[in-house]
Amino acid sequence: MDTPAEDKSKGLTPVRAADLRQQIERLQALIADQQRGLMRVPDESARTMALRATATLVRQLVDLAESTRQLEHDLHVEAGEQNRLRALQEVGAAVNSSLDLEVVLQQVMDAIVRLTRAERAMLLLDNGGALEVKMARNLSQETLAPGSVDISRSIVRRVAETGEAIVTINAQEDERFSSQHSIVSYKLRSILCAPLKLKGETIGVLYADNRIASGIFSDADRDLLAAFADQAAVAIDNARLFRTVTEIKQLLDNVFASIASGVITIDAADRIALFNRAAETILGVPASAILWRGYRGVLPLLGLPIDHLVETVKADGRSQTAEVDLVTARRRAGVTTVQLVVSPLRSPANEQLDGVALLLDDVSEKKRVESLRRYLPPALVDRVRDLDAAQRPQRRRLTILFADIRDFSSYGEYLDPEELIDLANSFFSEAVAAISEHQGLIDKFTGDAVMALFNTPLNPQEDHTEQAVRAALRIQARLAARQREAPSGKVLHVGIGVHTGEAVVGNVGSEQRKDYSAVGDVVNLCKRLQEMAGPDETLVSRVVYEQVRAHVRAEPLPPVQVKGRQTLEEVFRLVGPAW
Repeated sequence: MDTPAEDKSKGLTPVRAADLRQQIERLQALIADQQRGLMRVPDESARTMALRATATLVRQLVDLAESTRQLEHDLHVEAGEQNRLRALQEVGAAVNSSLDLEVVLQQVMDAIVRLTRAERAMLLLDNGGALEVKMARNLSQETLAPGSVDISRSIVRRVAETGEAIVTINAQEDERFSSQHSIVSYKLRSILCAPLKLKGETIGVLYADNRIASGIFSDADRDLLAAFADQAAVAIDNARLFRTVTEIKQLLDNVFASIASGVITIDAADRIALFNRAAETILGVPASAILWRGYRGVLPLLGLPIDHLVETVKADGRSQTAEVDLVTARRRAGVTTVQLVVSPLRSPANEQLDGVALLLDDVSEKKRVESLRRYLPPALVDRVRDLDAAQRPQRRRLTILFADIRDFSSYGEYLDPEELIDLANSFFSEAVAAISEHQGLIDKFTGDAVMALFNTPLNPQEDHTEQAVRAALRIQARLAARQREAPSGKVLHVGIGVHTGEAVVGNVGSEQRKDYSAVGDVVNLCKRLQEMAGPDETLVSRVVYEQVRAHVRAEPLPPVQVKGRQTLEEVFRLVGPAW
């Protein structure tokens, strides 16, 4: 910035006016010397004429000198005002250069001290109707503790209430304030105070003072502070709004990051604008590799071929849902099932579509749990911790139960198909209830038969053989109770077989469909025992009988030749429980 001394080529300045005044004063001194010399001229007539001429010139120079002094004063005032305005522009630019509220407040305080030459300056902001000191700085640009500053609250209140700036040269002698307790107690002298106004409302007050010297501030300082306060109010409001927006954005980011559902947003330019942590986990890719890229080139590569869904939502403005199977490396099964909701994004004040939001929920576990509920009692489903491990095929010692309706095909001779199905379902209902009561796992329903497994990884049981036998007896008991109430043409008789041994158990089938089942000789022998059982009869193998003989009453049957086996098998008929 040019100083007045350096600005000699840009018109009349206080320095050049001072030079002109000094030249006039030197000229006056020369004329005074000439007048003294003329007094020694012997020719009185010539002397008188010369003195008259110089007297006129002296009067003109006196007038010119006075005009020059006034011009010099005016130029000094104008230069001071220009410097203040230039300084106001510079500090205003500095204050508006940041959106950090703390930085803005510090810059406002330092600017006030610099502009007004105050000993200290304070900024008070409205907080629920009360003005609180938010920032206080001194001449050394040091921050003062808000609680340690003593100010004239009466002046602050007046400025806040009237919205008019105040300046006092010496508050101790100013009749407006000299009686105020704070003025007397704190020995306040020069004070400047201006309101912070925003859209016609006072949001705070700027306060500057000097507790030692009087006459520090002028009306020009008051007007300057008032002008600066208008800029400061806007800067403070902008910083507040920026902080609020930043906090809201941080809150939203935290919310989106913490929710379990994957959230992806696509902006109006078809770029991915948001990709939260759950989306990273579900799709197995970091957000840094996705953000601000066109969704058409990225999401299909991740197994989300959703172009048609997004375009449909953009066209009609209605949400779309879909279930998608993704091939991912993070699951042993290799497939992640995602429930997808695609919804339009609109701003509250804008009916035009601003983008599209995708909500992804990994329902793989849920679907597998639901599939377990088809053949596993609900109480056991919630106890399974690792579904992947539990469903992988593995060798295990199991107890198998087969139950079958005897001569079920004969019912078809006189029952409608609907009645036949209802009759079969009545048997399955009783069988499933009994099996679930003893924590068995339903393997499958085959026509008029049911197969149950005990002690699989999904329903581990130390006493699985005893539980299977109890389930068999319970099935017979429940059916016996039903038979007493059933019409004669709908009385069911069931044969049951129970056997224990090793088998491979786990998911079997294709990628399109898998069932949880057991495979092995133990299954085949159990099926043969069930086929040998008569109506309302339960047959068990010797290995089963040896483990439950203390709990049941049983009758040995003659050894039998079972299809597919060379040796004779010992078989026992259960008569009833021993308890």
